[in-house]
Amino acid sequence: MMKKQHAAITAVGGYVPEYILTNEELETMVDTNDEWITSRTGIKERRILKGEGLGTSVMATEAIRMVLEKSGTKPEEIEVLIVATITPDYLFPSTGNLICENLGLTNAFCFDMSVACSGFVHGLVTGAQFIESGNYKKVIVVGADKMSSIMDYTDRTTCILFGDGAGAVLLEPNDEGLGVQDSILKQEPAGKKMIIQPAGGSANPTTHETIDKGLHFFKQDGRAVFRYAVNGMSGTTVDVMKRNNLTGDDIAYLVPHQANLRILSKTAEYMGIAADKVTINIEKYGNTTDATIPLCLWEWEDKFKKGDNIILAAFGAGFNYGSLYLKWAY
Repeated sequence: MMKKQHAAITAVGGYVPEYILTNEELETMVDTNDEWITSRTGIKERRILKGEGLGTSVMATEAIRMVLEKSGTKPEEIEVLIVATITPDYLFPSTGNLICENLGLTNAFCFDMSVACSGFVHGLVTGAQFIESGNYKKVIVVGADKMSSIMDYTDRTTCILFGDGAGAVLLEPNDEGLGVQDSILKQEPAGKKMIIQPAGGSANPTTHETIDKGLHFFKQDGRAVFRYAVNGMSGTTVDVMKRNNLTGDDIAYLVPHQANLRILSKTAEYMGIAADKVTINIEKYGNTTDATIPLCLWEWEDKFKKGDNIILAAFGAGFNYGSLYLKWAY
């Protein structure tokens, strides 16, 4: 009997812009202060992509470039590119098309996924299917967002939370039993108006009126989202652990979406995982939406050991949420 072919992460890359937007600078823009932001979110600063005409593809390109260099992979060897983003450079063509041109991914087909903060986990599950099918050998999944492009910097409830960044992984076949083991993805339509960009789509096209009302900016009901996020992330992580006979002691690291420090703490608590096993960089980058999880993988890469049990957990607009269990491959 043939062993199941797993999809393993074999390289990780990340990119954050140079410009640092601190809590102190935000104090000069909206009615807020460092103590208020830090105590409620855990965020001290976030990165912002500056420069005319620079979109999400710029950051994603650099994260993927790092993956190619670290893995010694030629651009033409990549067969599939999956881009998780809610801030595409354009509605069309896809951000994936732009990245392929930037890097010379001449033999890859590509597509964008719009699942907000859960996008990278959904992309990883999707990319794993291509590898497990046996038809593809090299798949890149990148999570990237330029959240500053849809932020209202007069709204203190949202502009303090988000930053820009990108993180990418290379997926390749593994016959040692390492890589993606299991996942649980779910959606709860009750959240459709709790995290939303109200205008700019086909239901409410952009007009002078929608722009004047700021309806092209990110909107969120923070309190309601907090409750659903804790339940969604902790519920699916506990379920995926039970399904694979894992306890908190078996988990080397939890890599959660970086939305709010209190959400991360609650999720780890429900899972029975010690605080030092939770990857956290929200204080430096804020919520980079699709990029938070791969940026954590990038920053903690040197701490992961071959065979480590790692759980990824995410929650985003829709609501869409889920968890993924993988064994680190190197």
